[in-house]
Amino acid sequence: MPVPGESGREFTYPDVGAGRGSPPAGYRHFTIEREIGCGDRIFDAAVARLFGWHMHRAAGIRVAPGTPAPAPGVDVCLEWGVGPIRSAAWCRVVDVIDEPGRRGFSYGTLTGHPESGEETFVVERDTDGRVTARITAFSRSARWYTRIAGPLGRLVQHRITRRYLDGIVAGPP
Repeated sequence: MPVPGESGREFTYPDVGAGRGSPPAGYRHFTIEREIGCGDRIFDAAVARLFGWHMHRAAGIRVAPGTPAPAPGVDVCLEWGVGPIRSAAWCRVVDVIDEPGRRGFSYGTLTGHPESGEETFVVERDTDGRVTARITAFSRSARWYTRIAGPLGRLVQHRITRRYLDGIVAGPP
């Protein structure tokens, strides 16, 4: 598995950092969110799962052991596949959200990734203590096989995103 942070790859889209604002034109956009509980303990556990890459692992995505916690400039290799047939998708963290009651990060795709765009993962605790996990993304196909996959590719992307939400809710720590 590649060494984290040493990808030598470049972003595949010009709108780096746009995940914090309105999604740019020319991409597919989506947001999925789920209320996951109430209180500080739920919030802290969800944030730990998010920043420990547990949500990716719970979704069946391999993240190299020793990959640093999300911080601006950290490269992460996300591997997925079945058995020995694996595909690597590199991303770079472009933004970290660290506000009272709101934590998360965004990463953008790097060369070789099947999609081109950005994904933002946020855990929020409102004034009533309710905790919500939200994932937003803007993307477009970057490889010939994702263009051919069309709607099937989008279905897979949405399924993985729902599994990310499941991983924020349950599992270690």
